[in-house]
Amino acid sequence: MKQRLLVLVLAIGAVHLFCSYTFPPDEGSKDALVVRYMLRGMQLYHYQPQALNDQFSEMVFDEYLERMDVSKRIFTAKDLDELKKYRTKIDDELNQGNFDFFEQSLKIYQKRLAEVKIYSQEILAQPVNLRDNGFYEADPDKIAYAKSTSELRDRWVETLEYAVLTRLSAAMDRQSKEADPALRKPVETLEQEAREKVLKNYEDYFKRMERRTSEDYQAVYFNAITALYDPHTNYFPPADKENFDISMSGKLEGIGAQLSEDDGYIKIVNIVPGSASARQGDLKVNDLIIKVAQGENEPVDVVGMEVDEAVKLIRGPKGTEVRLTVRKVDGTEQVVPIVRDIVELEETYAKSAILSQGADGQKIGYIYLPKFYADFNDRNGRRCATDVEREIAKLKTQGVSGIILDLRDNGGGSLQDVVDMTGLFIDKGPVVQVKSREGMPQILADRNPQVQYDGNLIVMVNALSASASEIMAAAIQDYGRGLIVGMPTFGKGTVQRFVNLDEFERGYSAAKPLGEVKLTIQKFYRINGGSTQVKGVTPDILIPDEYSSIGIGEREEAHYMPWDEISPVPYAKWSRNPGSKLAELQAASQTRVSASPTFELIGQNAERLKRRQDESRYPLNLEAYEAYRKEVETEAEKFKNIETTIEAFTVAGVPQDLEGTVDPLRREQLDTWYGRLRKDAALYETLQIMMDLNK
Repeated sequence: MKQRLLVLVLAIGAVHLFCSYTFPPDEGSKDALVVRYMLRGMQLYHYQPQALNDQFSEMVFDEYLERMDVSKRIFTAKDLDELKKYRTKIDDELNQGNFDFFEQSLKIYQKRLAEVKIYSQEILAQPVNLRDNGFYEADPDKIAYAKSTSELRDRWVETLEYAVLTRLSAAMDRQSKEADPALRKPVETLEQEAREKVLKNYEDYFKRMERRTSEDYQAVYFNAITALYDPHTNYFPPADKENFDISMSGKLEGIGAQLSEDDGYIKIVNIVPGSASARQGDLKVNDLIIKVAQGENEPVDVVGMEVDEAVKLIRGPKGTEVRLTVRKVDGTEQVVPIVRDIVELEETYAKSAILSQGADGQKIGYIYLPKFYADFNDRNGRRCATDVEREIAKLKTQGVSGIILDLRDNGGGSLQDVVDMTGLFIDKGPVVQVKSREGMPQILADRNPQVQYDGNLIVMVNALSASASEIMAAAIQDYGRGLIVGMPTFGKGTVQRFVNLDEFERGYSAAKPLGEVKLTIQKFYRINGGSTQVKGVTPDILIPDEYSSIGIGEREEAHYMPWDEISPVPYAKWSRNPGSKLAELQAASQTRVSASPTFELIGQNAERLKRRQDESRYPLNLEAYEAYRKEVETEAEKFKNIETTIEAFTVAGVPQDLEGTVDPLRREQLDTWYGRLRKDAALYETLQIMMDLNK
């Protein structure tokens, strides 16, 4: 499924509710200025500017209409036919500051919305057909636009029946656990209650949509344009930019999860280290949020809701509880209660432990780095390169015979710290090439000949290791300085910056503020010349995990920038390159993984998750749906206890972290962390790879 920003605007009432919206009258209007300066900024600064021609126009046409109706429950095929006359004219309109296509599409959209509102009221006024032998298709990529308004209404019957059915099924499940028969309700009563809750959620949703402004509608159109440049180029109206700044500051009290839209669902794309979500532990990347409740209050459906609207429900003051009903990749649903809190900074910093296996005697150092952090506002503030150097020093005092640096789930951060940290393990030399669209690449190099650690090194990565993590893993691999183990990385090899559109409008203007554009200005290249874009970094030794079969990464995004390569730069391979033993190490690891019951389960679970992820067709018959749900839950039960403590695996704290007076809460956090590491099959396999490397 393609990830896109959803704009599914459901109307509450007739067309006249939208008449307050004023279309841009001329190219001197604010909207025309935004388009003009947005295109100018992207033409001047974007790494890969687009030609405004008929082909571009056709792509904007398709992108915009899909964003307006991602679930294909508003427009009909006839509506699109009516708009096709604009298909090759949008580029001309953009150049002229003309919005005819936008105006006409919105008029049709509003008309259909009024009809959809009536459909929903009529459908939910009567009991749904629990014996319907049809199916609800949740993936819009697998269905065409409705041919007529009659077919559109049928699609809404399926949509609302499914919404009621899922609530009814959950209510029946809860009631089955009720010990007192007198408190049990008949199915008809439960169906009515479920239907009323669905209707209430839609009514609340309609009310929220009434508050949408002209900027909200225009932002959809503008972002359909920017999306064609690459997935990370976006237009931010002034209010949205403020929200972005708040989320990036790390000071927002909430659950600590990054969200995106994925075909009408709110998807978890990142868990912030040290956040309330990370500490609670049940929320995972790729989970889909389908309902949000404030504590014990009635949950609100967020399927079909825009991300910013869902975020308003999820955010809240420290100490309050939000309950997220999430759909896991395997199709099961789970209520995840999270007490909102600020990020615990200690959990975002580098930390270390000492690993060993049985009576082998080897002590291996382990450093966990959740992100490449730096305090850009305080030159004396904490930086990850300095902290990792400190952890290396502590491990060296313990006589470790190798260090494992864990960059799994590390989404990146400070570029300078990548260079400095790589320099801890190599002699001076280039680390990464950064190239703008014009001119020669800039080579960022470690210029300090001192090597803080010259022993055996392994870097762990996975599909969620991105950006700065990929730069470091690539440099270590290119130098032959150490082994990269795990799964192929995310593949984000681009750099973004914000351009304030007000800078193009000189002097005072009533149109200001115009908003900002975040656009891609540079690409990262390895010192061997290959880009980290799309391809990421392929490990020297593969260790399967739960993401092995699931599509995660830049290549899953729409309109991603392609992989390419430039000239390599001179660099000297590490003198004690482990490559000579690579084939032997790969074979030994493969033998262990193949014989491991845990990895067999991990592999089976990865395939199961992929199969369930691809499923999108659900029965509308209550009996059939109940059977399907129980099948999914029974299948998931088999894999609940994959992570068990590995008895031969010893994880100990570094003495310097445990000496003297240690805050009891901090000691408890460390002990919990050590316990989690002992359940990490991939880490245990990496330990064994290191011990083989040391032979």
